[in-house]
Amino acid sequence: MDTRGQFALWTPDDLHQRLEREKVTFYLGIDATADSLHAGQLVGLMAVRRLQQAGHRPILLLGGGTTLVGDPSGKDAERPLLGEEQIQANAAAIRAQLERFVDFGAGGALLLDNADWLRDLRLMDFLRDIGKHVTVNVMMGKESVRTRLEGREQGISYTEFSYMLLQAYDFLSLFREYGCRMQVGGTDQWGNITLGIDLIRRMTGDEAYGLAWPLLTKADGSKFGKSESGAIWLAADKTSPYDFFQYWMNASDDDVAAYLRLFTDLSEEEMGSLLAAPPEQRAAQRRLAHELTATVHGQEGVDAAERTSTALFGGDPTTLSEEELLSVYADAPSSEGRLDGATLLDLFAEALEGGSKSAARRTAGQGGAYVNNRQERDLDRPVTEDDLLAGRSLLLRKGRKRYHLVRFG
Repeated sequence: MDTRGQFALWTPDDLHQRLEREKVTFYLGIDATADSLHAGQLVGLMAVRRLQQAGHRPILLLGGGTTLVGDPSGKDAERPLLGEEQIQANAAAIRAQLERFVDFGAGGALLLDNADWLRDLRLMDFLRDIGKHVTVNVMMGKESVRTRLEGREQGISYTEFSYMLLQAYDFLSLFREYGCRMQVGGTDQWGNITLGIDLIRRMTGDEAYGLAWPLLTKADGSKFGKSESGAIWLAADKTSPYDFFQYWMNASDDDVAAYLRLFTDLSEEEMGSLLAAPPEQRAAQRRLAHELTATVHGQEGVDAAERTSTALFGGDPTTLSEEELLSVYADAPSSEGRLDGATLLDLFAEALEGGSKSAARRTAGQGGAYVNNRQERDLDRPVTEDDLLAGRSLLLRKGRKRYHLVRFG
C-alpha cells in the first residue's frame, strides 16, 4: 500500500495487509482555523487522495465544533479562540479546495462538520457517558499534553486538555453513524488517534484503526510549507499561482525527490529520469511545480504562473492581470504617478537615475532603458493610458535587473 514512504505510524501491526483485503471508511479532521488550507497539509491531502484511489472511502471532517476549543498538538502556546461566524466562513472556503483532491461524487467522499453533533452535547451526559471511559492518566501520557506540561510556563488550559476527548468522540460518532473504522492524520495527532481507537473498543467492543504520516521538514531543518514571506497557502488570493509555482521551483535538490514521491503520481521511471537530469536544468523542480500547481489551481493556474514567470524575465507584461503584475514585481520599488503630461523621461529619471534627466537620456542612448520590457531610445514622449499595464501601471527597467513600478490613479 505504501510504496512512497508516506506513512510513519499505524495500528494494528498488520494494517497494510488489512487495507489490501477490505475497503475501509476513514476520516481526516481539518480544523477551520484559517480561510485556506496551506502547503503543510498537502501530505495529508495526497494521502487521502491515494487511499480513495485504492478503493477506500474518505470522510473529510471540518472542525466547526473542535475549532471552538483549539488543538494543543504541536503548539507551544494556546491558540486564539475564533468566533463561530468566522469558523463557518473558514469552513466554507476550505470546502472548495478539498474538491481538488478528492471525489465527492455519488458513493465518494463525504464532507461533514463535527459542530453538527458537538454543538448540542449536554455536559453532564458527555461526562457520564464518555468521560468515564477515559482516564486522566492516559490523557496525561499523550505527547500533545505532556510537552505542554514539562518545562513550559504556560501549561495547558482545561479547554485545550478536553480537545482530545472531543476528537475521540468524533471518531466514535463517525464509527456509529457511518461505519468509519480508521482515523488518519500527522504523527502529531497520534495520541488523539489512539485515544479514539481505545474509546471505540471500550464502548462498542469493536476494533478501529489508525494511520499517520510524518511531519515534513526541509533538508536544511527549516519548516516545510513556509517561505520568506510566510505560509504557502492554497488560496490564490493569499498565495498567487506564480508564488506557489516558484516555491516548488525553489525546492532544494536534497528535498525534491521526496516531494515528487509524496505530491505527484509520477512513476518511479519518470521520477528517476527527472532526478538524473543535470541539476542546473531543475527538471525535477519544474515538473513538481507544474504538477502541484495544476492540482491546486488547475491548468489556468499553471498558465498564469508560467506567463508571469516569462514576464519577469523580459517577456511581455501586457498579458498580466493587475494581481499577477503586483505579485511578480512585489519586490520592485514603486511610486505613484499622474497622467498630467509627464514624460517617460520624467518618470525614468526620477525612478532610476536619481532625478538626472541627462543620465536617463544617456542610459536610453546606450540601449539600457526599457518601458514595459520594451527597449526605448526616445524617452521624451508623454505617458498615455495606452502605456499602462492592466490599466494602471507602468514598468520601468534599467539594464537587466533594476525595475521600478509606477502606479497611476
